[in-house]
Amino acid sequence: MEPGRTGPVPSEQVAALRRFNRYFTRRIGALDDHYLGQDRPLGEARLLFEIAGTPGGVSLRELRSRLGLDAGYLSRMTKALQAEGMVRISVDPRDNRLRMIEPTDTGRLEVKEQNRRANALAAGLLDTLTPDQRDRLVDAMTTAQRLLRLAAITVELVDGASPDARACLDAYADDIDARFPEGFDKSDLVRPEEVSGAAGAFFVAYEEGRAVGCGALRTLEPGVGEIKHVWVHPEARRLGLAGRILDALEGEAAARGFTVVRLDTHASLTEAQAMYRAAGYREIPAYLDHVYASHWFEKRLWAV
Repeated sequence: MEPGRTGPVPSEQVAALRRFNRYFTRRIGALDDHYLGQDRPLGEARLLFEIAGTPGGVSLRELRSRLGLDAGYLSRMTKALQAEGMVRISVDPRDNRLRMIEPTDTGRLEVKEQNRRANALAAGLLDTLTPDQRDRLVDAMTTAQRLLRLAAITVELVDGASPDARACLDAYADDIDARFPEGFDKSDLVRPEEVSGAAGAFFVAYEEGRAVGCGALRTLEPGVGEIKHVWVHPEARRLGLAGRILDALEGEAAARGFTVVRLDTHASLTEAQAMYRAAGYREIPAYLDHVYASHWFEKRLWAV
């Protein structure tokens, strides 16, 4: 089986998720054309909430990406909100290709009332539970949200010279520069030609169209690959995303015929060391002289 794959999802798990979705959407009134008793359906209410929650306005392009909406559907909803005086649309002065949208005073008042009613609905649902039951429910919802976020993130093979690849590496460098006592020199980052084509591979993790993580694989010697720069954006940490990126890198290494992958890590990156050990890596003597390395690891793979 390909690394990182767990096989077909059992039908009972699919049925359980669908059953929960049906119950929850009905319970919070998502099926009502007058969501929370206001004169609009959930789609328009959520769109207005997102617009009002972005200080200074937001582009329609960003809203489409953030909410995963069809361009035509988004256009119809924004026109309806504009006709009711809830929002105003303008051209971005910095880029005339972008249309910006922001709430009017009337729109802000409706969102304020929407929040009041939504809070009352949530409190009413929780009020019948004991404090211990509420804690358990909140913990379960937090776990569900974390896992659903992880499920929606994609890890994609990209060119090592692509803008997303280089932006992730720049963010990685800034991150570890702040963590390493000695700082970090960006000249140590992999070069695009090392992680592209026959020489190697570069993966970027995307959440709602935004790059939130990366990892690189390069050839050390025949049959041996090296994993570099596994990084996750701070807002996407504690989801298990680093493990998914590592799975993608190992799968690519196996597909290329590598039987061994190696990596090194800094003494201060204790969480990375723990992840590698949990993923089956064993600590080995130094295989390269690397100024930022304190621990060296290796894992044997099954080629595919």
